[in-house]
Amino acid sequence: MSRIGGLGHRLYAGEVSYDFVGRRRRWYAISAVIVLVAIAALFTRQLNLGIEFRGGADFSLPNATCSVEEARTVGEASTGAQVIVTETASGTIRVQTETLTPAESSVVAGQLAEACGIPKEEVKVQVVGPTWGEEISKKALQGLIVFLLLVTVFLSLYFEWRMAAAALVALAHDLVITVGIYALTGLEVTPATVIGLLTILGYSLYDTVVVFDKVKENTRGIAGQSVMTYGEAANLAMNQTLVRSINTSVVALLPVLAIIVVGAGFLGAGTLLDLAVALAIGMAAGTYSSIFIATPFLVQLKERQPDMKSLQARVLARRKQSQGTSAPAADAGDETEGDKGATKRPTSGATGSLTRTDSSTRQQPRRQARSKRKG
Repeated sequence: MSRIGGLGHRLYAGEVSYDFVGRRRRWYAISAVIVLVAIAALFTRQLNLGIEFRGGADFSLPNATCSVEEARTVGEASTGAQVIVTETASGTIRVQTETLTPAESSVVAGQLAEACGIPKEEVKVQVVGPTWGEEISKKALQGLIVFLLLVTVFLSLYFEWRMAAAALVALAHDLVITVGIYALTGLEVTPATVIGLLTILGYSLYDTVVVFDKVKENTRGIAGQSVMTYGEAANLAMNQTLVRSINTSVVALLPVLAIIVVGAGFLGAGTLLDLAVALAIGMAAGTYSSIFIATPFLVQLKERQPDMKSLQARVLARRKQSQGTSAPAADAGDETEGDKGATKRPTSGATGSLTRTDSSTRQQPRRQARSKRKG
């Protein structure tokens, strides 16, 4: 812990620094590969929508003695269509079918109960129409649009529109990756998943705003000096908030992982799994984007401004001048035997100031010997 604290202090003081901004093309390339894989999974595998979105009937068989394959065979024979059968950690078998009438649902429940060795009364039947899923999707989309509009207005007023644009790019990055992983792994998308996706929006923005607030502090009045460029000041802000971002992410991920392992793994709570997986993926992606995407993209936007271009030119010119004037200082002490007594050339130090020369030494006339003086 002391080493982490010492590293955090050195990062904050600028003694240790990692060039996140200068290596932005590397981060862009990594994110581009991940995003392309996610988009390809969305088009090829598509999302595994839960019954709440596509509609249908759900049969839960607790303490079932049949296997998943046996339940699938009975379900497909009863409905005449393909069914989805899963088994939870608690041993409950779930059979999801297309939309059925109450009479058809009763028949299927009886056949499943008989095949799995449980009373028909213990079979829990839930029939969901497709309109309910459409309503959930519509409300979720409306909430997302309102949220993004409010966030854009807030960030534009508190920071500036370039920071708002960078934050939204990082946010879209996180959402695409999270949804793509769901499509790639075949995890079921349920209303709890939608809640998790909406939750990670706030977390991703929180981490980004923390970094941007430090960037704003470091770059206040930066155009009036010629020591540091905007990109360097932003990179310093990222290093100063790096340890905090990592610690916040770890602390936030620990309870989410506990939900996945304990709640879903041991207790068999499927709703908790749907929510926790979305949160875990989104938090990890949000931490990555706030460090490697949001701030580098912001710097890229800022460097297009004329005043930032002028600042960068001044900083580079000053550093070049400083390097050029400090080089002759190494020759100041070089003096050959024949140069003794001659006037030294003025030299400049690192600060550009001229040293004092021997030409300013006062020349005294020679005095005659006492014997040659006239009486």
